[in-house]
Amino acid sequence: MDAHLPALSTLLAFLVASLVLAVTPGPGVFYVLTRTLAQGRKAGLTSVAGVALGNLGNAVGASIGLAALFAVSAAAFTVVKLAGAGYLAWLGIQALRGGGPAAEAATAFAAPLYGRIFRDGFVVALLNPKTALFFAAFLPQFIDPAGSAVLQSLAYGAAFVAIAAGTDTGYALAAGALAPRLARRRGLAAGRWLLAGAYLGLAAWTLTASVRHHT
Repeated sequence: MDAHLPALSTLLAFLVASLVLAVTPGPGVFYVLTRTLAQGRKAGLTSVAGVALGNLGNAVGASIGLAALFAVSAAAFTVVKLAGAGYLAWLGIQALRGGGPAAEAATAFAAPLYGRIFRDGFVVALLNPKTALFFAAFLPQFIDPAGSAVLQSLAYGAAFVAIAAGTDTGYALAAGALAPRLARRRGLAAGRWLLAGAYLGLAAWTLTASVRHHT
């Protein structure tokens, strides 16, 4: 067998493990679900694209050794962790400031800002150092030492991101069926609070990442 092609058993193991991990709810899934419920299916699918690009960035970073830096440098891990948590907390506060009856009346028919939704999803995924650490721990299990470790890592990382994007899309489509109920007056307020809660929850999750990593 070509040294650059994975064995069938290795490929199947990777696909099964990736699918199981991708369907397990995490910060990315949480973000996609709340965006969909708050602003509709298209907003959810836009967030899927942003999260996928951010995850791909982490996969590339892991492939070139960024994850190794996080693992050995507490300072680097802390800087990225705090930057991500701070940004998420800011998004949560902005969502809360948009609440209230007056804001509902002003935004009831406003179209979601898809560029901002995409950007937020990208940053949420990219500034999660646990994702880079995950790739650094997960991908090497399937790499053949006879081939290029970097190329194999990039290929496996891209494949995992594609699988995760597919499962996230499924979550968005399912949540999209519930989104129209949030279009009612009370639903708009509920969706805004739900979105704020998601951002603040993600910020808290990021802040405790190092604690869980070292325990």
